[in-house]
Amino acid sequence: MGPVAVNNFVYSGCKNQFMRIIKLVVVLFFAGIGVSIAQSKKGTMVTAKISTPTVQCEQCKNRIERFMLREEGVASTKVDYKKKITTVKFFSDRTNIENVKTAIANVGYDADNVTANEESYNRLPTCCKKPEDGGGMDTKKH
Repeated sequence: MGPVAVNNFVYSGCKNQFMRIIKLVVVLFFAGIGVSIAQSKKGTMVTAKISTPTVQCEQCKNRIERFMLREEGVASTKVDYKKKITTVKFFSDRTNIENVKTAIANVGYDADNVTANEESYNRLPTCCKKPEDGGGMDTKKH
């Protein structure tokens, strides 16, 4: 009877270990489902076209695109200074269109109905300022 007890003990130990593994797999399974549900609730990607009438040149384009890289929730920014349109892709759960426009205004450029931040605008190089302020494109390429 001694060897049977040892076998029962060994069998019982394997059964307990097997049950722990099953519990772990079940916990990991539900944790994985929870993570995927949380990711599916992630905000949607929004693409906005913003009128940026004061953008004059390649320097303006680069300045806005570099600044927007640091903006929370913004995935990408493309400035077309010839058409004076800025296309911004952002996550709606992390920012909104008004924050995006304000960010562009903080660089020193008008963005739709948001006027450029005066301090930032005054720091812009002459070529990046409005023509009425002595700026605009000159004959040299930037």
